Amino acid sequence: MLNINIITPFPSMFDSILNESILLKAKQKNIVKYNIFNLFDYLDKKSDRIDDYPFGGADGMLLKPEPIFKAVENIKNRSPEDDFRVIFPTPDGDLFNQEKAKELSDESSLIFICGHYKGIDQRIRDHIVTDEISIGDFVLTNGELPTMVMLDSIVRLRKGVLNNYSSATKDSFYSPLLDGPHYTRPRGFKGFDVPDILLSGNHEEINNWFLNERELKTKKLRRDLWKKYKSDKESGVKNG
Repeated sequence: MLNINIITPFPSMFDSILNESILLKAKQKNIVKYNIFNLFDYLDKKSDRIDDYPFGGADGMLLKPEPIFKAVENIKNRSPEDDFRVIFPTPDGDLFNQEKAKELSDESSLIFICGHYKGIDQRIRDHIVTDEISIGDFVLTNGELPTMVMLDSIVRLRKGVLNNYSSATKDSFYSPLLDGPHYTRPRGFKGFDVPDILLSGNHEEINNWFLNERELKTKKLRRDLWKKYKSDKESGVKNG
């Protein structure tokens, strides 16, 4: 089972996403367990703050180290035998991608620290965080949203979550090629028909057609991926 632990001052933000669709099914199948920890529960007194002004006169507010250290220690004490990856979503982290999602989906325990305001005290990043990850070159008001994005990507790659795991291996970015075109019923719609090859029943020809479509799409839209695909192909690396 993959244990996902989320430290946040706004736990209700996760109510809907964790109780719908694939993330809910992962929980119902006992493949993933979600544990939400309210940062305010780790204050010594109700009058205490989770944030404060940064030293040195910088603008903004920072989440303080004490409650986050306490929350992480509490999580680790609950499962002392586990190895934890502690993830801090931040725009100055390593860029999140499909490879990282697959890597994290194979772990046993993850901790997400949701930052706010100007961020978190550097001592948290230096002594607790193992992975600083960005979902893109832009800034959000909180760490809950990037955590949700990463969760959706990570959980679906956990074996057993999807009814057909092989479907995930054909997704864009699982290999250097982008995903190709897909069609469903009706066969004809407003004069736009499904390609005849997909109705031929010849699986070898269908697979060849689909691979060709993926190659054309990748070459047109993502030259960087196309170059990697060609390089891997020439060196004998198997591409999905």
